[in-house]
Amino acid sequence: MARPKYNTALIVGAGEGLSASLARLFAREGIKVALAARKIEKLGELCTQTGAKAFACDATNADEVERLFGLVEREMATPDIVVYNASARARGAFIELVPAEVANAIAVSAFGGFLVAQQAAKRMLPNKHGAILFTGASASVKGYAQSAPFAMGKFALRGLAQSMARELSPQGIHIGHVVIDGGIRNAARTEPADRPDSFLDPDAIAENYWHLLQQPRSAWTWEIELRPWVEKF
Repeated sequence: MARPKYNTALIVGAGEGLSASLARLFAREGIKVALAARKIEKLGELCTQTGAKAFACDATNADEVERLFGLVEREMATPDIVVYNASARARGAFIELVPAEVANAIAVSAFGGFLVAQQAAKRMLPNKHGAILFTGASASVKGYAQSAPFAMGKFALRGLAQSMARELSPQGIHIGHVVIDGGIRNAARTEPADRPDSFLDPDAIAENYWHLLQQPRSAWTWEIELRPWVEKF
C-alpha cells in the first residue's frame, strides 16, 4: 500500500501557532518549507528553526499569488503540498457591519484560498500528484451571532474545497478541508487547571494534517473535524 511522498510545502497565511507547528513537522519529515504572509518580519525565528524561506504575499491579489508561486519554484521547487491557513474576521452587530471590512474578511478567508489553490492545481495536475489543504473553523459549518462575515468566508472556503475534491481527486490531487472546532492553545491562551486539554494543541492539529497527507489514495477523505474532547458540538 503506497504512501504518498512529498518534497516541498508552501504554507500561505503563515504565523505563530498552527502554521509554525506544520512548518516544524514538515521540516522533521525532510520536506522543504516555504512560508507566505503579508508581513514576514515575525517569521525569522521560525525560518531559523526549520530552514524555511519566507515570502511576502497578499493572498487576495491574483498577481501577487502568481508571483509567489514563481518565486517558490525558482528559489526552492514546485510545491507538492500547499496549505491555505489565512483568514480574517469582522465582528459586530449585523446592521453595524462595515461593508468594506466584510468584503476584506471574505476575500482573505475564501477568495485568497481560490487564488492559491488555482495556482497550486495548475502545477500539480501535470504530474497527477499533490495535496491542497484548507484550514476551516467552527464557522465553516455554524454561523454564530455577530460573526456573519467569518461564517460567510469559511462557508465559501468549505464549498471551494468540496467542489475541488470532486473535480481534482480523480486526477490525483488530494484535497483536504480541516474543521478546527475549538480554540487553539497559545502562550496567551492556556487551559484552567480544572479543564485540561480543553484547547486544541497546535502540534496535535499538525499531526492530524500529516495523517491526512499520508492517506493512501484508496482511502482518501476530503474533510476531517478536530475538537477538544470536552468541546460541545
